[in-house]
Amino acid sequence: MRIGYDNLEEIIKKALKNAGLSEENAKICAAVHAKSSADGVESHGLNRVPRFVEYINKGWVNPKAELELVSAKGAVENYDGHLGIGIVNAIQCSDRAVELAKIHGIGVVALKNTTHWMRGGTYAWRMAEAGYMGINWTNTESCMPMWGSDEPGVGNNPFCMAIPREDGPIVLDMAMSQYAYGKLGVYRLAGKELPYPGGFDKEGNLTSDPGAIEESRRILPTGYWKGSSMAIVLDMAAALMANGKSGFDLDEEKRGSCTGCCQIFIAYDPCLFGSKEEVQSMLNERVAAADCSHPAREGTQVTCPGERTMQTRERSMKEGVQVDEQIWSQVQAIADGDLDVTDISGK
Repeated sequence: MRIGYDNLEEIIKKALKNAGLSEENAKICAAVHAKSSADGVESHGLNRVPRFVEYINKGWVNPKAELELVSAKGAVENYDGHLGIGIVNAIQCSDRAVELAKIHGIGVVALKNTTHWMRGGTYAWRMAEAGYMGINWTNTESCMPMWGSDEPGVGNNPFCMAIPREDGPIVLDMAMSQYAYGKLGVYRLAGKELPYPGGFDKEGNLTSDPGAIEESRRILPTGYWKGSSMAIVLDMAAALMANGKSGFDLDEEKRGSCTGCCQIFIAYDPCLFGSKEEVQSMLNERVAAADCSHPAREGTQVTCPGERTMQTRERSMKEGVQVDEQIWSQVQAIADGDLDVTDISGK
């Protein structure tokens, strides 16, 4: 079903206020959740709201916590999120990275002890729309096997990069697994198979059944051994840069997804060594060449990452945002104060 964007955002805001968020923070978070669904990333948009509320009720997210500057050294700053609202912490850190880049040409903000930021691409988009190249990633608890293992041993540690192009940013937003767990949930709720195999079932068979992969916890690393290798490096790099917790530490604490994690935000001035005209001309030529690639299937089109997002966003604003009816009913019930969310677990 499709829901008008303004209605979607308003109901999410009401639900989050009922969960204990201030008016301002509920508005910020509702906008991010609604925009994620409007962009076609419903797994970390509307679908994530019930679990977010559950985490607040369990004390895994402190809706009243505020970001604290721990240390600053030139273009690099370190913050403690105090288990505050992940979206709010990440927005403040990505904005601060941009401010540092305005001064130094590059800005790096390392954040520790924060919580789930929902859609990681939100912050890369934000930096690109401010005119800066944005890079951000997070570490997580173990939810993916290292290559060669049959049990979770590393997080899928999403990584994002955005290129600020005036004709539309080019934005990469990817987990180190072939599919994030949120996407598995989207397909399971819709009763659909994955387009490509996304993991293994309990018997060790490669499968496209999202429910079987959720049950086995054996999601497939992107690029097999390459994905799990990059995941472990991103984990250690985030913990090192933020002087915070690694995925191993998160495993030991056994709290909700990303509770206590580290995140890195890097903003870079694209015109540091070239003029705006030179940079934009190069980007447009490169995108045009890539988009002109001959499609493998007739009637399809090759696009750069982020371009289809814009198309999905435009359709959502015109026709309404596509939502799962079960999740929509849950969020409406939270907004009305009619749902116990002590153990929703995102399903």
